[in-house]
Amino acid sequence: MRHLILLRHAKTERDSASGEDYDRRLDERGQLDSALTGAWLSSQPVTPELALVSAAVRARETWDIIAPYLPGCRAEFQDALYLSNPLQIFKAIRRAPDSITTLLVLGHNPGLHELAWNLIGEAPAAEHTALAHNLPTCGAVVFDCPVSSWSNLGLQTNTLREFMTPKQLKAESDAP
Repeated sequence: MRHLILLRHAKTERDSASGEDYDRRLDERGQLDSALTGAWLSSQPVTPELALVSAAVRARETWDIIAPYLPGCRAEFQDALYLSNPLQIFKAIRRAPDSITTLLVLGHNPGLHELAWNLIGEAPAAEHTALAHNLPTCGAVVFDCPVSSWSNLGLQTNTLREFMTPKQLKAESDAP
């Protein structure tokens, strides 16, 4: 059994100083949401050993805030994950080393959301419905993958174990 976490980068400024989408930085909310997500990831029963991270500034900044919460996880920054389509992300996952049991992919919509949707074989109804609409910034989707090798990862064969959003974490922390 393998575990896959798909994580969208955190909220960003509208425009970058350079005018390039690639260079957009996190805004204040994105920084706060990244810390919340990092704390949440560190509390999970499975924690990643490897993170495949888009090399775009907003993804790297999200990782920089999350990384201290995951001291056993190393990151590989990949230009190919910037605005990649679902197939490109899927191929990157399938190339992950078999020594990695839990893999994190930190990237961008729409590719990440579309891949998450296509990986689902089984899912709790509420999570399935919520994910159908969107993978929000700093949202995470956790899958249990019934394979012994990442190269055997399939579509529509994985169990969606959890779908987390920063909004949900904030609501839970405000609960009495």
